[in-house]
Amino acid sequence: MDEVTFKSDTVLSDVHLYTPNQRHLMVRLNGMGQPVFLSQFKLLWSRDSWTDSGPEDNGPRDVSTQETSPAGSGSGHSHEDLSLQAGDDIAIQEGLSVPLDEDGDLDVVRRPRAASDPDQAEPARDKVHPMILAQEEDDFVGDGAQESCPHSIIKIEHTMATPLEDVGKQVWRGALFLADYILFRRDLFQGCTALELGAGTGLASIVAATMAHTVYCTDVGTDLLAMCQRNVALNSHLTATGDGVIKVKELDWLKDNLCTDPKVPFSWSEEDISDLYDHTTVLFAAEVFYDDDLTDALFNTLSRLVHRLKNACTAILSVEKRFNFTLRHLDVTCEAYDHFRASLDSLEKLADGRLRFMVEPVEASFPQLLIYERIRQLELWKIRVEPAA
Repeated sequence: MDEVTFKSDTVLSDVHLYTPNQRHLMVRLNGMGQPVFLSQFKLLWSRDSWTDSGPEDNGPRDVSTQETSPAGSGSGHSHEDLSLQAGDDIAIQEGLSVPLDEDGDLDVVRRPRAASDPDQAEPARDKVHPMILAQEEDDFVGDGAQESCPHSIIKIEHTMATPLEDVGKQVWRGALFLADYILFRRDLFQGCTALELGAGTGLASIVAATMAHTVYCTDVGTDLLAMCQRNVALNSHLTATGDGVIKVKELDWLKDNLCTDPKVPFSWSEEDISDLYDHTTVLFAAEVFYDDDLTDALFNTLSRLVHRLKNACTAILSVEKRFNFTLRHLDVTCEAYDHFRASLDSLEKLADGRLRFMVEPVEASFPQLLIYERIRQLELWKIRVEPAA
């Protein structure tokens, strides 16, 4: 693996785009032959925020976050000394600034030249290569952060680049954005039964399980669900303290019923289905609105599920407004986002005499508890589902 190449239909993950020069740890190849990487995300929170359950206006106190490098270069602060300082905020913002040249144009970083290039006009720069991890995952924590504070580390296996149909195997900003909100709304998730639709790597479900009683982490595809199950196992230290249980299940939005065939991997038992319908009060999904047909299928599934639930519930949807140039319009458009918004409007106007859907945007003023680029195009929408009057 001396050179990393990407095909024309390759979709790069936000983790790769945000940290292009980090040395990521490749741990294996998945069933599709795609390289799988292991990244560590570090949550810095106080002991009070781990146990307290406050109202929506009271987020976790004394919280700070950072994504550790795969080599484990942590900050070394004590658990009681983790408040986010103003200087850190400025440094983070500077780290997220767009590189511009002296004329104000985007400064594109070119691929490093090979050291053997005879036409090299400038000193060679280090090439960026994946690092293959030879030892077990638990052997590379680095600065001992996990041993001293096990609840500060989230480990996620994911891919860096896939075709469009496999983007669920990557880590996206919308999932990190949703994870921030889940940690902020501890009151909503404390002790509840929750369902994630299109969970992908399972990051948001893992965060939710630190507070929820049961989280049904659902997606489709055996290879993806196996990766998700592995991530659940890697983070069992998080869910054990909160007594949360994560159940990885297949949920196909194109099918009306849940699969109960015990011969099918990640199928549902009758007990799980009963528990899902009897106790679920929160549903959530992140970054699943990139294809109009899948968006339609998601909203159909959401409507079908909430009509079967015995309790009023809240659905939280995370989406990034992505701009694309289209030949059809010869302009920059947000067609996938526009279709998502139209679907929200249709859901709110749905009147079947049984349920009422109340849709509202969520202000992005809650604390950022993980390091990622929180751009203006990231949005959260909350849908409150109650019996019609």
